[in-house]
Amino acid sequence: MLILAIDTALDACAAAVLDTEAGALIAQESLPMKRGHAEALMPLIARVRQAANVSFTALDRIAVTTGPGSFTGLRVGISAARGLALAAGKPAVGVTTLSAYAAEIVSRNRPAPVISAIDARHDHVYVQIVAGDGSQLLRPRVASIDEAIAAAQFGAPHLVGNAAGILADRWSKDTPAPVAVDAQPAPAIAWVAWLGAAADPGHAPARPFYLRAPDAKPAARPPLAAPAAAP
Repeated sequence: MLILAIDTALDACAAAVLDTEAGALIAQESLPMKRGHAEALMPLIARVRQAANVSFTALDRIAVTTGPGSFTGLRVGISAARGLALAAGKPAVGVTTLSAYAAEIVSRNRPAPVISAIDARHDHVYVQIVAGDGSQLLRPRVASIDEAIAAAQFGAPHLVGNAAGILADRWSKDTPAPVAVDAQPAPAIAWVAWLGAAADPGHAPARPFYLRAPDAKPAARPPLAAPAAAP
């Protein structure tokens, strides 16, 4: 199976082509960035596809990170994935950023629970906790930093995500200390691809996975002025 994976959810613009039969990525590129995903993504995908020497119609599916993450970044990646999937006549599947963060740690087959944490700002994080075998212990949610630390009741955890350092800095002395802290600015594109290969297209839609409403809201429109009286 050939998978095109796309990630623009956080502080990277990344794409890769995975060949599951070969068991490896055959091309990949990741650029660190906080803004500018819309301008960078399509040229990046073109370079990755050319490096892999794979046409869009040869792909079996397209995987994309669906959040939590930057609202603008998510829209860029998901729109690109849907458009390419439609043009190629192939399915698009969604992979959450929290799962992509955890997958690399779970693949090591270690017993420690894995806490995936993404900065949600305003002293909050998006958080998910899985056991060392990948089974879910705490469903994805938005929580205060203190609430996220208090939820770590399953033993000394492995922290991963762009908020891993934030949690570690605030860790309670009464809670088992983390066994490791991986403060990655974005999930590895390889694991977005592998999770996309394993996903069921019928149950993993390529649509935004929001855990709260956006901070920015449209400005209220001023009331319409009353029509002037006729002279």
